[in-house]
Amino acid sequence: MQISFIIPHKGRFEMLIQTIESIAKQTFDLSQVEVIVVSQTKEALSHTFCNDHSLRINTFLRPESDTISALRNYGETQASGEFLAFLDADIYLSENWLEQMLDTLDCDPTRIVASAMQICLPEAPPLEKIRTSLSNAELDTNVAFLPGRNLFLTRSAFHKIGGFPEHLLTCEDYYFTDKAAQLGALFYTSAANYIHLGEDKTLKGMFDKEIWRGQSNLKSIEGRHIPLREWPSFIVPPAIFLCILCALILICAGQMALALLSLILALVPLLAYTIRLYRLDTLKVSFLNTFTFYTVYFPARAIGTFAGIFKSISNKNT
Repeated sequence: MQISFIIPHKGRFEMLIQTIESIAKQTFDLSQVEVIVVSQTKEALSHTFCNDHSLRINTFLRPESDTISALRNYGETQASGEFLAFLDADIYLSENWLEQMLDTLDCDPTRIVASAMQICLPEAPPLEKIRTSLSNAELDTNVAFLPGRNLFLTRSAFHKIGGFPEHLLTCEDYYFTDKAAQLGALFYTSAANYIHLGEDKTLKGMFDKEIWRGQSNLKSIEGRHIPLREWPSFIVPPAIFLCILCALILICAGQMALALLSLILALVPLLAYTIRLYRLDTLKVSFLNTFTFYTVYFPARAIGTFAGIFKSISNKNT
């Protein structure tokens, strides 16, 4: 039984090394495992990865213009495994990850993709704990979406899905797992776990990253059916952002009553999302930290969405 780990990479070698080290610690016959690093950094070709466990590691260089989907798809063309494990280059797996992924698919033939739960260290900052709680909102059940940072599936399933969408800069995991869900079940298990080494730890870092992520929001819905539960993620961020913007304009215009109304309209969904996550949270992050998270997250997503719209219009006009 051959398993191919496929890791797209650009920079931050220390996290990539930790990712590979966690693969080397799997309670599995490593002679049946290969690691394929698809990098956009020339130094990766000459970089010496820790290989005390005789892991087979192959590194390939791809153009900087390639999207993360293109890197993953290229990695699949170089793989020899019957099973594919797609990891981001900043993921530290539990030692039983591979065994549990195989068991998760084997025990139910309707399952097409498996993924493990996210954990964080006790000393992790509040933002990382919030991100972890969001990731674990549904556990040990079939889900509508799986994050792309740790996905496990058969190679035949990958070809049936059609690979990752290379036209998307971000949100490719939504697109990929949505297509996968049309063919079988997506299962999110707590039997194994991972630490997201590169998880957002500061509000400034999250703000910048969410603007970048949001640029592919609308592109990610092209060519696929959008279930009702997913629509709020597209509508709420711009709505909150526009309400806040209107409030600022109205304050400048001296229309205090209308400004207050706009702020209230922005506050209602912010509080609703905060209360929902606060109740789900098992890591005991304060209500204020949770509210602050959404206050930063939603405007960043909205700015990214609007930036994506302007880019699309600009590209069509050139």
